[in-house]
Amino acid sequence: MLQSILPLILFAFVATATPGIATTLSTASGAQFGFRRSVPLMAGSAAGLATVTGAAAAGLAGLLLAMPSLQLAMKIAGSLYLVWLAIKIGRAGPPNLDVTMAKPNSFVGGAGIQWMNPKGWAMGLGAAASFAALADGPAQLALLLGSTFGLTAAISLSIWCVAGMILARLLKTEWQWRALNIALALVLAASIIPMWRPA
Repeated sequence: MLQSILPLILFAFVATATPGIATTLSTASGAQFGFRRSVPLMAGSAAGLATVTGAAAAGLAGLLLAMPSLQLAMKIAGSLYLVWLAIKIGRAGPPNLDVTMAKPNSFVGGAGIQWMNPKGWAMGLGAAASFAALADGPAQLALLLGSTFGLTAAISLSIWCVAGMILARLLKTEWQWRALNIALALVLAASIIPMWRPA
């Protein structure tokens, strides 16, 4: 059984480990707040991706493809939310400068990132088409894809969060933190561009 799903696991791991919206936020959260306080964001993002890929496998992606207005609404809402997050990250100073400065993103915020990201839906639809033969029907495929993407996302985001924590130990001055936060904010803002490219 493991041999038959190994290609799916590798696909999911590569898809969730490459830089993007969730990885950027996990890195920034790790640098600003540490691993423990970043767990709700990472858990929410992993759960969000699991539900997106599961729903895509169950056929919801077909509805999004059939309704361009719904897809456009998702793109606009997702882009505005990500720009707001990028501005928040870019304006942040060193961690613990001011305890009221900012709070880590929540479980719901992490899940929302995935639900508003058309790339996640496209990835789920692509995985459903590529690995449909591994399951006996839409429900089984939804369970298989959802659990695989959820687990690989949790591992990938944890790695990115730890990378952010390592950066936190290396950066000592306020201007170094400002530079990191601005860089992460720019990467997050740039991650919006692919969702507006024609499919």
